Amino acid sequence: MHFSNYISDLLYRYECVIVPGFGAFLAHRVSAYHDETAQAFFPPKKRISFNAQLKENDGLLANYVASAEHLSYESALLKVQEFAENIQQKLNAEETLVFDKIGTLSQNEAGNLSFEPEQSTNYLTEAFGLAAYTAQPVTREVLAQEAEALEEKAPIHLTPARRSNGWMKYAAVGLLTIGLSGALGFLYFKDIADHNFAEKQKAESQIENTIQHATFTIDNPLPAVTLNAFKPKGNFHIVAGAFRIPENAETRVNQLREAGYKARTLGENKYGLHQVVYGSYTDRTEALKELRNIRNTDNPNAWMLIQELN
Repeated sequence: MHFSNYISDLLYRYECVIVPGFGAFLAHRVSAYHDETAQAFFPPKKRISFNAQLKENDGLLANYVASAEHLSYESALLKVQEFAENIQQKLNAEETLVFDKIGTLSQNEAGNLSFEPEQSTNYLTEAFGLAAYTAQPVTREVLAQEAEALEEKAPIHLTPARRSNGWMKYAAVGLLTIGLSGALGFLYFKDIADHNFAEKQKAESQIENTIQHATFTIDNPLPAVTLNAFKPKGNFHIVAGAFRIPENAETRVNQLREAGYKARTLGENKYGLHQVVYGSYTDRTEALKELRNIRNTDNPNAWMLIQELN
């Protein structure tokens, strides 16, 4: 199967394409810009990057493979998982992976991943057909010489009468017109300003009188109600997964709560995914300790997100 083509197709429409158990390819929008050194103008585009932390299956890639290959969702998901295992084995063997129209991915001896995006493909559909443009320098001396040559070939002679009387006549008419227009315009806008000021004072007076006469008395006020709402605290969050469909995120939250965790969602992130967390902590050491425990007992793909709550 051509998984690189499937991922490439999805990057045109989505900002995040997850390969379950492996990582996610992200598409960030970049505005058009000008390179002063190269004197080139580049159109807006989507810049591709890779995030190894986003591994939770959101169903996007598996559903697309199932539709393209005419398979059931379960069979397509199995194919995707086999693909993820295969490329992970190649990375562990220090091979460089080439994803057609996406980029290259490699892993060093320390296990750190390095992704180099492919530059020739623009995944921003709004910029379809736009290419980089290089401006040609203008040689001013050559243009000046050409202008002088044209003047020599076709000189223009003005008689003294045209130089003196013609432009002075038109200038006098123009000044007279501007003077009349300015005077009439000033009087017109002055009348409008005076009218608006008078109407504003009238309206403010009516509002003040209305407020003075509007007195409300409540004989039986309702008792005050105190709500004890739970507000999570802490900037260190242990992430269980990220889901494109909100219902799937809520299902995962309920599962974790049944298991005893204070699970919840952090809302939708900039990639359109709904992040589910086991819990939030104010102390980094406590959060790391709980993360190690969760990885050993429940989810080896759990990771910690540092984000200040609104």
